[in-house]
Amino acid sequence: MISADGLTVEFGGQTLFKDISFVVNEKDRIALMGKNGAGKSTLLKLMAGVQKPTRGKVSAPKEAVIAYLPQHLMHESDRTLFEEASQAFAEVLDMQKKLDELNHELTVRTDYESDEYSQIIEQVSELSEKLYSQGEINFDAEVEKILLGLGFLREDFNKPSSEFSGGWRMRIELAKILLQNPDLILLDEPTNHLDIESVQWLEEFLINNSKAVIVISHDKKFIDNITTRTIEVTMGRIYDYKVNYSKYLELRAERREHQQKQYDEQQKMIAENQAFIERFKGTYSKTLQVQSRVKMLEKLELVEVDEVDTSHLKLRFPPSPRSGSYPVIAEHVGKSYDDFLVFNDASFTIQRGEKVAFVGKNGEGKSTMIRAIMKELEHEGNIQLGHNVQIGYFAQNEASLLDEQRTVFQTIDDVAVGDIRTKIKDILGAFMFGGEDWDKKVGVLSGGERTRLAMIKLLLEPVNLLILDEPTNHLDIRTKDILKQALLEFDGTLILVSHDRDFLDGMVSKVYEFGNKRVKEHLEGVTEFLARKKMEHLNELEKKNK
Repeated sequence: MISADGLTVEFGGQTLFKDISFVVNEKDRIALMGKNGAGKSTLLKLMAGVQKPTRGKVSAPKEAVIAYLPQHLMHESDRTLFEEASQAFAEVLDMQKKLDELNHELTVRTDYESDEYSQIIEQVSELSEKLYSQGEINFDAEVEKILLGLGFLREDFNKPSSEFSGGWRMRIELAKILLQNPDLILLDEPTNHLDIESVQWLEEFLINNSKAVIVISHDKKFIDNITTRTIEVTMGRIYDYKVNYSKYLELRAERREHQQKQYDEQQKMIAENQAFIERFKGTYSKTLQVQSRVKMLEKLELVEVDEVDTSHLKLRFPPSPRSGSYPVIAEHVGKSYDDFLVFNDASFTIQRGEKVAFVGKNGEGKSTMIRAIMKELEHEGNIQLGHNVQIGYFAQNEASLLDEQRTVFQTIDDVAVGDIRTKIKDILGAFMFGGEDWDKKVGVLSGGERTRLAMIKLLLEPVNLLILDEPTNHLDIRTKDILKQALLEFDGTLILVSHDRDFLDGMVSKVYEFGNKRVKEHLEGVTEFLARKKMEHLNELEKKNK
């Protein structure tokens, strides 16, 4: 059992949250929810011990292992991928090495009656007991299982870990955490760098193997599938629900409705008392009543409504200029880098108005195909764009392409046309840019803020072919819902690369699967595709067993 007791965090004269207490029990799988800036990541850091609270403490049993995966790392290492992942067992391996040394010493010593010999026997007994409690572990097999589950290939095992990109090094850290079998796993946006198959694998691993988990994630399906409890951080306090995310949303709506009713009643009561005070404050016969009501209002604890409901905000893409019937036709397209083949002989046709998804493991060529469609790289075969195709493209590095000298408001004002100009402030608000942010230069924004700004900019440009490469990584659930609705109503053609199943669900009618150097077309939505893929895997396993 790990507990947070009276946690308070203050900085710069502001209180982030005050007197927060809760207990994490074995088998708890907790989603930490709340608006950006509410303090979710800070709370995770307090639980991990990497940040100290202003007041309060986190208590855990002496032997408890708490493992933490932050949003951003990284430290460099010259170890190979396999060696780096094996560091999860460093302590156990050191104990085994020490035990072997002590046992060898016992075989060569003959001073059986000495104090030193007795001390060695005690050490051997203590180490043996610790190792026995770990159980028999085939370390290499465990490392291999976790690395393959997270999307690494066997040929990657001997590569230096420093050669992997930031996203893949994040997976290495996740592998080390999972291999430690900790008492509490703390994950801050773990799915941002995982493809769909790896997210599903992680879900199953956490459900079947973890002792306790606290996770921050904007992937609704992921947190719905793994969590049994939801803790919301809002306005400096927490609400603890013993339910998953979907049920929590229902209970939160009921709570807010109740708060709103209490707030309205209290405001009515305050107004009536203030009117009485104003009316009779100079009347001698009413002096005591006036004073009594003044004191009552001064001591009154005001009802607060936790959140402002902005769900009515809607974004719409401008009407699409009409394109030809087939915006994209690919014939026998292939791409290699030196001796490495990404994919070969890919042919497909995307019709006007279709919404399609590119899915598959990272590194199988989804972004490469998009760059080929965008004419950003040379390739084999032919890609033909239809008549009057006007592309709106959101690349994974889109945020870095914004003009750093423009303000937030100027960036959007530059591209907004027509009636939408009157709603720029509403749109900025929907994407979590408050009035205090409008005059900020793009150069001082965080990566997440830049991503949201780039997304707004794309929403306002009239295009008929939208190509979005992982657009949701830095968007919270509410913002993703707003974007998804806008894309559903978009009357042009959409190509979407995403690992977010909830975002894709109901959005696309065709799936292109990238894998094994091929591109395979599936005439179905992503939910049907994934369900069938899972069945195929089971059939393959069954055949192998036979």
